[in-house]
Amino acid sequence: MTFNGFNDSDFKVFQTQGLDERMEQIINRIRPKLEALGNKYAEELSALTGEEMFFHVAKHARRTVNPPKDTWVAFAPNKRGYKMLPHFQIGLWETHVFLWFALIYEAPIKDAYGKIILKNLNKIKKDIPNDFVWSDDHMKPDSTPHREVKKDRLKEMATRLSTIKKAELLCGVRIERDKAATMSESDWYERIDETFKTLLPLYELRKKL
Repeated sequence: MTFNGFNDSDFKVFQTQGLDERMEQIINRIRPKLEALGNKYAEELSALTGEEMFFHVAKHARRTVNPPKDTWVAFAPNKRGYKMLPHFQIGLWETHVFLWFALIYEAPIKDAYGKIILKNLNKIKKDIPNDFVWSDDHMKPDSTPHREVKKDRLKEMATRLSTIKKAELLCGVRIERDKAATMSESDWYERIDETFKTLLPLYELRKKL
């Protein structure tokens, strides 16, 4: 399947009751689109970062009762996994599509990464566009616009990343369902390209560790 955008039926998948029933819908409707994006952006991000990137589509394999509330494809320079590394994500909840740079709680470099962010707070605050958003928990759909994230709040998130085992840091773009459902394939490629290029400096902080 080629990627030609997301539509309202994709978001309605998350209204399907039951783990097996929802997983069937995710596998049939959404996963092929994520795999198409994975193939394209593994190559694009390899060129952008200068290192070979691999894509990983969420399998939700550990779930036994509760159906997933979101799904995604992640990109990292490791064929075996992404959770232990700074990475990029494209995915969706029932309410929106997200494009993330993410460092989640499984990453062993969180402590060092948080300290590097603290040293670059002024540049990060200046360079991230106001319409981007921040999150400190990838399992929740909530996020905060960059324009509302004061320097002290950014400092707090970086400090938590270094000191709290379950702390996370995500930055990127949230595209609401109504708008997402109207975007063409070319609209998506333009938005994803622009977003990942903007997020690249956050990813590149790993080189300072």
